Amino acid sequence: MGDALAYFLTWTTYGTWLPGDERGWVEYRGGWQEPELMLELEAAGRMSESKCLLDADQRRTVEEQIEETCVRRGWTLLAVNCRSNHVHVVVSASMSPPDKVRGDLKAWTTRRLKERHDASRSNWWSGRGSVRVLFDDSALECAIVYTREGQDRNKAGVRRIGQPP
Repeated sequence: MGDALAYFLTWTTYGTWLPGDERGWVEYRGGWQEPELMLELEAAGRMSESKCLLDADQRRTVEEQIEETCVRRGWTLLAVNCRSNHVHVVVSASMSPPDKVRGDLKAWTTRRLKERHDASRSNWWSGRGSVRVLFDDSALECAIVYTREGQDRNKAGVRRIGQPP
């Protein structure tokens, strides 16, 4: 398969895509799962604070911090798009494992969000997130285009990456 060209990383804000969600959901190491209302209600009941939706200023903070973290780590940021309830990042960081890259980006954006926007919030992000390793130019181009443009196209009925048809 060869060496990775980049990673396509996605993570959600806290409480915005719970296990059992009506849109379907991804179980850790279990793959795509169908909606399950009782599971979603149980997950919501275990939340320690309200769900997190990012406003325009917070989204800018996240994107700026991701860029800064990539520069400091020597990673090449190829695309970033922070939405109100999730973040997509395409980054070339072949000397670092993808989970470390995602973890560092989440940690540094959390620090910056607490510093600039709400020091009292403990949970900005969901626990994990998605990691896709990109091995060829076609996959890399698709991830970059999706990150930059695909979010707005979803409103027109485009299927999300990773979501079954």
